[in-house]
Amino acid sequence: MKNLAYAIRPLALDMFSTILFAVLMAATHNVYLSTGAAIAMGALQAAWQKARGKQVAGMQWASLGLVTVMGSASLLTGDPRFVMIKPTVIYLTIGGVMMRRGWMERYMPPEAKAYLPPSLIVAWGYVWAALMFVTAVANLVVALTLGVKAWTAFLAVFPLASKLGLFAVHYLSFRFIAIRNHRAQSAATGEAAVAAAA
Repeated sequence: MKNLAYAIRPLALDMFSTILFAVLMAATHNVYLSTGAAIAMGALQAAWQKARGKQVAGMQWASLGLVTVMGSASLLTGDPRFVMIKPTVIYLTIGGVMMRRGWMERYMPPEAKAYLPPSLIVAWGYVWAALMFVTAVANLVVALTLGVKAWTAFLAVFPLASKLGLFAVHYLSFRFIAIRNHRAQSAATGEAAVAAAA
């Protein structure tokens, strides 16, 4: 459970302003409230990290930047299409950040990394990027073809459900492989110790 919390915490913090926007938009259908709260939360998070002398993650900066730019366009024009298309731009940007090799290292517990092949960690980084790109395209299609009501329902369900589902598969597969590799390494070490003693 400790490893699960280790993995979820930074990811949830990096995406918190986006999650807040989605929840408020689904609950209130208020563009101004949702956008303003998301911008304020993203800015507060970045300021808090800086004040504590910690580095702000690239994904957090990307999320804040896009929420601010697209949110400001929505607030200034009053055009809901900016809000509806904003998640597509955000997911494309985050997907692009996730194409960077090794981005997942930040989210991995150190003891788990010792038992997972680096190529597997990189491959899962690309799987996450693919989910972001699929979500971006799906959002654009729904936003441009089905209207505000359907888009709000889509935004309230698909992005979070797809991420939670992929996270569950990701976490459980990493856990299974790490435990299997740990046991294999322990067995090999035990056999080597027996052979050396004999």
